[in-house]
Amino acid sequence: MLNAIFLLLFACPIHAQDFDLLITGGRIVDGSGNAWYRADVGIRQGRIAEIGTLRGRAATRTIDAHGQVVSPGFIDMMGNSSEPLYNDRTTAESKLRQGITTILAGEGGSTAPSAKWKTFSEYFRAVEQRGIPLNAVHNVGAAQVRQMVIGVEDRKPTSAEMQRMRDLVDQAMRDGAVGFSTALIYPPGVYATTEELVEMAKVVGRYGGIYMTHMRNESNAVLDAIAESIHIGEAGGIPVHIFHLKAAGEENWPLMQQAVEKIEQARARGLDVTADIYPYIRNGLGLAALIPPRHFANGSTRFLAMLSDSKVRAALRHEIEETKDWENWYRHVGKNWDNILVAEAKDKRFEGKSIAEIAKLRGTDDWTTFFDLVQARDVSVNPKSMNEEQKHLALRTEWVSICTDSPPLSANVATNAHPRAFGSFPRILGKYVRDEKIITLEAAVRKMSSLAANQLLLYDRGRITPGAAADILIFDPDKIQDTATFTKPISFPVGMPYVIVNGRVAIDDGKFTNENAGQILRRK
Repeated sequence: MLNAIFLLLFACPIHAQDFDLLITGGRIVDGSGNAWYRADVGIRQGRIAEIGTLRGRAATRTIDAHGQVVSPGFIDMMGNSSEPLYNDRTTAESKLRQGITTILAGEGGSTAPSAKWKTFSEYFRAVEQRGIPLNAVHNVGAAQVRQMVIGVEDRKPTSAEMQRMRDLVDQAMRDGAVGFSTALIYPPGVYATTEELVEMAKVVGRYGGIYMTHMRNESNAVLDAIAESIHIGEAGGIPVHIFHLKAAGEENWPLMQQAVEKIEQARARGLDVTADIYPYIRNGLGLAALIPPRHFANGSTRFLAMLSDSKVRAALRHEIEETKDWENWYRHVGKNWDNILVAEAKDKRFEGKSIAEIAKLRGTDDWTTFFDLVQARDVSVNPKSMNEEQKHLALRTEWVSICTDSPPLSANVATNAHPRAFGSFPRILGKYVRDEKIITLEAAVRKMSSLAANQLLLYDRGRITPGAAADILIFDPDKIQDTATFTKPISFPVGMPYVIVNGRVAIDDGKFTNENAGQILRRK
């Protein structure tokens, strides 16, 4: 009897599984920009183990990808914050269903240092204990550091304060931040001088980090803003990345070509300067940004109380209508309140309507409505400030990657948003690749994967290659499409049935699996 069992086992040997997950028959767009090819992909222990003809190999699970594209997971170059993922994992759906497997967190503000999380090390430990559904890379926000040390005052730091700011940046870099970032049109970031930012860049340079910036100007002075950004990076000896590059305002649209040329010139000199865009001609900001930032130097509460005075309103209206020496979004929309849509407000009747439409609804004039909404606080808007031609130019520029410029949002909780929060990456693949043929599929995937990975020093991601982290997408190139609009922005895209994060399936045949497969990716 024992001999019979032995012979049976010998004749039919039991093999361990070759792969945890096997993807067969797909068209591989590997993230490098190379033409697609057909092959199978074997995943083991969160990594791509093999690529080739792997049919018949043992796997715990096999996904048939015939007729589909298999690509690296996408990287969102401005995902705002990872804290929503920590607080509510369903917010990850807004990213994952676009194919986003990694976000960059941190602009002017950042999760740390803050009253809640004194250091990134503290925050990272908490996140890793709880788990998140996708990967996150972090910047330390220069405005965050300034606020912790100086507050919201419009003044230069003392020498002791500057040292404290350097120390906080140093701590963040030692904890694993990839670099530091700025948002230079919003208080208190707008109060930072170039010299102050250079001091922080020098600290980041000691760790081989990056300077990333929402520049001081994205319109009539965009070329000067680019020059400042390059100077800060050059002084610190670090790469520069420009968030959502644009030339806002119809009178400034021709500057986009000059902006690209200015960056090309810097790159020709050997400076590592890159940028990203989101694929919409409306941007998003707080309505209060239409007021010159100097008025907020003593805090928003004090200033907003002054808006009850009709003389203050009249003076502000004149200043907004007539001056150009700041990022004047009212001028950027052609001084037309119809071109500014309210995205989010306490009064939900106003969402999706222009300032002019809301004024008619309220029975007041446009300016009264504007000041009333600013005074009511927390109103976000979508100004029509760009054109399609500058998007085409950026998409055809090899060093431009893609972002959403939005935090993770829950479709169950969010009442409104910019559609970029739910649709940016599928919009690239649907509108600009398949429908308009502005760029090829291979070029688009490269922008959304390996290019972004290189910009964030993530050299083991953004590629379909053996040994790389198994952040992988399976999507239908004929069906991939954004569905979010400015009137219905909380809407998931279609055509992305499978999203894999670190070898685990996060979107499975169109369903969110609630897997916590993400990682905090520290700078190495």
